[in-house]
Amino acid sequence: MYSLFKREICYFFTSPIGFTIIGLFIVLNGLFLWVFKTDYNIFNAGFADLLSFFRLSSWIFVFLVPALTMRSISEEKRSGMLTLLFTKPISAMQMVLGKYLGILFLLFVILWSSFLYVYMVWVLGTPMGNLDIAGTIGSYIALFLLIASFAAVGLWASSISSNQIISFVLAAFLCFFFFFGFDQLLALASDDFGGWGFQTHFDAISRGVLDTRNIVYFLSIIFFFLYLTTLSLKAYKQ
Repeated sequence: MYSLFKREICYFFTSPIGFTIIGLFIVLNGLFLWVFKTDYNIFNAGFADLLSFFRLSSWIFVFLVPALTMRSISEEKRSGMLTLLFTKPISAMQMVLGKYLGILFLLFVILWSSFLYVYMVWVLGTPMGNLDIAGTIGSYIALFLLIASFAAVGLWASSISSNQIISFVLAAFLCFFFFFGFDQLLALASDDFGGWGFQTHFDAISRGVLDTRNIVYFLSIIFFFLYLTTLSLKAYKQ
């Protein structure tokens, strides 16, 4: 498993993919937070706050994470490498975990790069340092759990097709649906059915209150899709 994890890391940082994803994340956030005159612009908000960053980042990751995961298994299928991996003394679950942890590592690096914005907002505050630390930490935890769930969904989408484009489109659709569309769809039936989508639980943790129900929700989503990915690999092996 460790060798697969290491292989994923090496691939991300020896190819344009890893740096392209990191660059896109920084540039898109920078443009919307500091340049474009939109609701996300921190200068237009009139106060030093990172709420715009976390809201914007959650939407960016809806499409960025599928772009990162689309090749993880589908490329292995297309090239025949997956068949070779099955000859090694490694289980399907270990294979999935190795690839998933490699993706999480890159996502962690991406989030780490965003501390630049934390520093900028810290300096812009009046007085300097006037920043809700608890809310910021809670928002980072919420964002990491959200993108970890996106990664699990994307990895499963990559496991069911040898075409990277199909994997990306399926993963992006599912991430968008679970983040935004699921609650909207349930709300059409009844207001009592709301609160099952990713966004509701993401917003709850972002307030700085770590409710175990929200954490368990995301962990359940992650384990469920990793399990589906494992089943997909086992079916391919047979």
